[in-house]
Amino acid sequence: MANVNPYLTFDGTCEEVFNFYRSVFGGEFATVMRFKDMPGPHMEAGDDGNLVMHMALPIGQHSILMGSDRPSSFGKATKGDNFSLAIGADSREHADKLYKGLSEGGKAEMPMGDAPWGDYFGMLTDRYGIQWMISYGPSSPQA
Repeated sequence: MANVNPYLTFDGTCEEVFNFYRSVFGGEFATVMRFKDMPGPHMEAGDDGNLVMHMALPIGQHSILMGSDRPSSFGKATKGDNFSLAIGADSREHADKLYKGLSEGGKAEMPMGDAPWGDYFGMLTDRYGIQWMISYGPSSPQA
């Protein structure tokens, strides 16, 4: 069964915000990745290289609070579009099924495919305006 976790997006304050959340919830970060550390030509980091590409803070036994900064080339994050629901699928096939179902009548933002961090990953906005991230693999948000 897939699990769902919140994914928050910020304009350069992700690390500050997550340090605050860690002070409240406790624990340690499971992941901190920066744009400059990603391999390949798909991401030209430039001035945004030190921004957080992905950060994960386990909260309790079954939840992970995740987040990133939005590079300036992606446009400014605004209230209402600065969060997604992240699903950790059970298999590639399960991820494809979830992606297909949720994107029906919505907008495919990033088709399912192999991501540089090792997951099978895709993003979409459903017909109701909710943003989703679907992943399967070693760093997907499994509870």
